[in-house]
Amino acid sequence: MLSREQELELIDMLRGVHPDEFGLDEELWTRQSLTTLIQRRFDLPLDAGAVGAYLRAWGLGPREPRERACGLCVSAVERWVRSEYPAITRAAQEHLAEVYWIGRVRLRGTMPAADVISAVSSRGRVRFMITTPTVDPPLPRDFVLRLSGEEQRTVHLIVDGSWPRNEWPRRLPRRIVLHPLPSCGRAIAA
Repeated sequence: MLSREQELELIDMLRGVHPDEFGLDEELWTRQSLTTLIQRRFDLPLDAGAVGAYLRAWGLGPREPRERACGLCVSAVERWVRSEYPAITRAAQEHLAEVYWIGRVRLRGTMPAADVISAVSSRGRVRFMITTPTVDPPLPRDFVLRLSGEEQRTVHLIVDGSWPRNEWPRRLPRRIVLHPLPSCGRAIAA
C-alpha cells in the first residue's frame, strides 16, 4: 500500500502530464499505466486491483448515469438513457467505436486541490488526467483528442454536466462525437 505521503506525491506527479511523458505507451492515465508508474517511482509492486481501489477512492470508478446527474436532473437522465442512449450505442457499434462517459471530480485533501477529468468506457475502462483546478475550466481539447488515440479511433463521448456545451472543444475531427447528458446547468463536480 502507498503511504499517504506517497499517494499525495503520486497525485502531484500526475498533474498536467500524460503517461507518454514518463515513457509509457498510453495516451491517458489508466490503471495499468498507473501501476507501472508506482512500481518505477516507489519500487512498490501493487497489483491492478489495488491500484483500482485507489482510483475508486479518488472517485474514478464506473458510475450509473443517474449518479452523474445533479438531484434536479435525475429523471431527465433516466429518460435520456431509455430514449437516446440506445441510438448512441448502435451508432458506436456501426462505427466500431468506443463509448465513453466523461466527467470531472475534485480530489479533496491535496494541496493545491486537484481536478480529475475521467472517461469511463461502456466496458468499465477508466482513462483520466489530473489538473490543477481553475475557475470553471472548459473541457480540455487535448483530453478529448487523446481518447481517440494515435490510431484515431472513432469515439462517442457522453459529457456530463461538469461542462456546459459552450465550454466544449470546437472543431473536433468527425471521428469524435460528443453527446450531452441532460443537465440543468449546475456543475456537478464533487
